[in-house]
Amino acid sequence: MPVIEVKSLKKFYQVHKKEPGLIGSLKSLVARKYEDVKAVDNISFEIEEGELVGFIGPNGAGKTTTLKCLSGLLYPTAGVVSVLDFNPWDRKAAFLKQISLVMGQKNQLWWDLPAMETFILNKEIYEVPETQFEETLGELVKLLEVEDVLKIQVRKLSLGQRMKCELIAALLHSPKVLFLDEPTIGLDVVMQKKIRDFIKEYNRRKKSTIILTSHYMGDVKELCQRVIIIDKGKIVFDGQLSEIVEKYADHKVLSVVFGKEIDPKKLSEIGEVKEYSFPKAVISVRREAVSVAAAELLQHFPVADLNVEEVPIEDIIREVFSGKDLA
Repeated sequence: MPVIEVKSLKKFYQVHKKEPGLIGSLKSLVARKYEDVKAVDNISFEIEEGELVGFIGPNGAGKTTTLKCLSGLLYPTAGVVSVLDFNPWDRKAAFLKQISLVMGQKNQLWWDLPAMETFILNKEIYEVPETQFEETLGELVKLLEVEDVLKIQVRKLSLGQRMKCELIAALLHSPKVLFLDEPTIGLDVVMQKKIRDFIKEYNRRKKSTIILTSHYMGDVKELCQRVIIIDKGKIVFDGQLSEIVEKYADHKVLSVVFGKEIDPKKLSEIGEVKEYSFPKAVISVRREAVSVAAAELLQHFPVADLNVEEVPIEDIIREVFSGKDLA
């Protein structure tokens, strides 16, 4: 039995359209014009217990709207949603105690108080027993390495420290389902990795079901085997990340460092030269021709270093949104 079931979910908004200027304002007073914006347009999917699924797409694709429908913050225009056998927008206490929504751009911590005050408040809101609270808090604090910041005002913490404390606040009641909306947004590369490592470890330990949205493909690549790609409110792909790579990455990238200057025109005989600035060149070669291309480089060019790399996930996803057929 899936933990999350979504069938034909739709969420439309009516948006007021006004012509510019004073005349446009006067016209809108007499006869307002509206148009429907299809934030989520007839999507369906299921997620099993313990899955960590990447939910990705460009800005305005419908990611956050979907998560808000799943967590009960928004009432859908149409469709059926079940999370842990609950109807989310009934907002029953038994349901809310088993889910959590973390939005990287929104804060639940009290700005002028230490994070510990919010933790204690959440303990009371979710009716977490004292023993469980102490045990869970200790485990999360240790995993996220924030022992030294719990009693410091939130506004004095760095963005990375605040994000860690946001995660603790969201997980103190040990939710079975976790919705993570851009949890690493704005963080530096080192802090992104720490948050990713924590999410991976938490998922492994707790067997929690997690939906993750992120613009950082590193998050998706490191954490998610399955991805759901949404664009303009519609799902364009739902499957294994490796399947996308196989379908789109029909070539690999040869990254070459030369020991001395060469004629870059000769490189075009090996593959498509993406970049050349001595001593480095980047060449795109069809996957089945990689071995031959590498051998050619090593035999006929002064190669100091050679790496064969997969096409970056960012480039692959970009092709998906450019309209390339996924079938």
